This record gives sequence, C-alpha cells and structure tokens, in this order.
Amino acid sequence: MRRNDGARAAFEAVYSESADPWASASHHYRYQSLKYDRMIALLPRRRFDNALDLGCGLGLLSQKLAKRAEHVLGLDIATAAIDRARRSSAAFPNLEFERGDILNLPPTLNGKFDLVVVADVLYYLSPLDEQVLKSVVRRIADLLSPGGICLLANHFFFSADPDSKVSRNIHRSFSDCPRFEVMSEHRRAFFLATLLSEQPQLVSA
Repeated sequence: MRRNDGARAAFEAVYSESADPWASASHHYRYQSLKYDRMIALLPRRRFDNALDLGCGLGLLSQKLAKRAEHVLGLDIATAAIDRARRSSAAFPNLEFERGDILNLPPTLNGKFDLVVVADVLYYLSPLDEQVLKSVVRRIADLLSPGGICLLANHFFFSADPDSKVSRNIHRSFSDCPRFEVMSEHRRAFFLATLLSEQPQLVSA
C-alpha cells in the first residue's frame, strides 16, 4: 500500500479499518504497554521541558511521556490516528497532537525539544535507502535543543532476522552521525533502544 498509494494513504486506511491496528491498547495484549514503560525507564531521571513523540499513533506512549515533561507534542502522518489520540488524551492538559510527516517537518520545530522519541517508525519509510535515512537522522537532530536527548527504539528479535537487520542499520545511522553522541544502548525483550545526545555544532567565525 505504501508503494502504490503513499505512506499517508496507507496509514489512513489502516486506522480506518481498525481502531487499534497494533493492539497497543488491548488489555489482552500487554506487550506494547510494558514496552513503553521500559522505554520511559531508560530516560534520565529528570523532567523535560518539551518532548516530541514522532509517529505517535494512538498517543499511548505520548501519555506516558506527559508524566515526565512539561509539554508533549505527538505527531503522526495519519489524521485518523491523531483524531483518536486527541479523544483518548483529553485528560492530559500538557499533551497535544498534530498531523505531521517525518519527511516534511516544518523548520519552526527546529531546536524546540529537549527530548525526541522515535519508536517503531523509521522502518515504515519507503524507500529506506542510505540517503533517506541519513537525511532523516540529521532532521531529527535539528529538532533538538543543544544537548537534547533522542530515544530511538525499534523491534529487534535476533541478529540474523531480516527485520532486525533493518533496525540495527537504523540505529547505526544515528550512532554514526556526528550530530549525535551515544549515551547508552539497551537490548530488551523484542526491541532495541538507543539513547543519544545532540551535539552542539561549532559555528565558524
């Protein structure tokens, strides 16, 4: 669907066909909620000013981030997902949701966030070649204030698994970028997480 109709149309269709496409909020399938809790536990023990949840979906991770930040913005390419996230998060006054495309984010967001979370998003980009990935990594660095933190998380099963190799390549692209310094890397049940710190760029005189 992403190849034929584009990413936005594909995800709009997914959220139109199912209220919870990945069973994120299901009481019978608690993995996703536990995963979000484990991700939050990896963050430094401080409160953030402005956090961004890129590819927020139904906003369940955004809600958890709202307990650790003064303000949280959730962005997703699918309007249907944003509408549901707004309805389910009405009790969180410091949380807002907007439609946004990770490949076309406005420059007004640059330098605005001291925390950016990118969880299970980038391997849905098509095509995900080296050039696109490097461009996205630099764009995410632009979103961070000096010294801001990026929490990157992706599905990871075992090293020889084809999808896990894609995840490893994504994490390698972040760690290889001079705009980031790796703070820590974590293997947890079925996902890989990397904490990175944005490195202020030297400006030539």
